[in-house]
Amino acid sequence: MSKFRPIDRDTPMPLPCVQELLPQGHLACSIVEVVEGLDLSGMEGVYSGRGSKPYHPALLLALLIYAYAAGRFSSRTIERGTYDSVAFRFIACNSHPDHDTLATFRRRFKAACEAVFMQVLRVAPLPR
Repeated sequence: MSKFRPIDRDTPMPLPCVQELLPQGHLACSIVEVVEGLDLSGMEGVYSGRGSKPYHPALLLALLIYAYAAGRFSSRTIERGTYDSVAFRFIACNSHPDHDTLATFRRRFKAACEAVFMQVLRVAPLPR
């Protein structure tokens, strides 16, 4: 008899939804709440509606703000976070914007992102 717990990666695991995994008051939840309350019509109006449907600016903006607050600045690192971090998965709604999408959004809306970043962090509570 083994003294260790068995390793069983074959049995399906019922996972809770991503929101249930974050503690109440988590910075990611606060950032999403604040960003969703912003008027992003200026950003939304830039998209022409041609081609495949883009990610909503609120999702990308919240993702960038949280990433900066968490010390992740590289678009590739942020993309990776949407796969391996509960907070990033929550913000990205379990989707995975690629690094090119993130970099293009950051370049396209640099001034707006900078203006909103400080505003959001003033309102969002500090992590405990």
